[in-house]
Amino acid sequence: RSQSDQKQAKPQPGLHKFLDDRTAFLPLMKDKLHQGITLVVDRYAFSGVAFTSAKQNFCLEWCKQPDVGLPKPDLILFLELSPEEAAVRGNFGNERYENSSFQKKVLQSFHHLMKDKTLNWKTVDASKSVDDLHREIKSVAEKTIQDVQNKPLGELWK
Repeated sequence: RSQSDQKQAKPQPGLHKFLDDRTAFLPLMKDKLHQGITLVVDRYAFSGVAFTSAKQNFCLEWCKQPDVGLPKPDLILFLELSPEEAAVRGNFGNERYENSSFQKKVLQSFHHLMKDKTLNWKTVDASKSVDDLHREIKSVAEKTIQDVQNKPLGELWK
């Protein structure tokens, strides 16, 4: 076996940490969705995939596998801010993954994920004021809720 094969065979705690949370809440999430309740989920599967692929240099397809079949989001909002703009904001660099070179790799991973035309990605310019961001997000979310109101629940990456 090559070293890369061995590396891919090892369990990845970072990838599975958030998957465990999603799996634990899956029955509740499905129940609420079937009741017609709108769920707003921060990061969901996409963040784990993007960060793991950037950190470990795993391919995106491999990183997506644990989340295949989860409820498919009706809308994925990506608040985009360049690493340079993020660096000038307060407290940037205090977290382990907050460095510009790593953030650029994560951004590349997200851009690859956004190429999936079976998902409804909307990119929002996060350099706007909080009020402008709120208005834009609220508008996009309300429109999506109306558009998908009577549509069946899909499965992610199936």
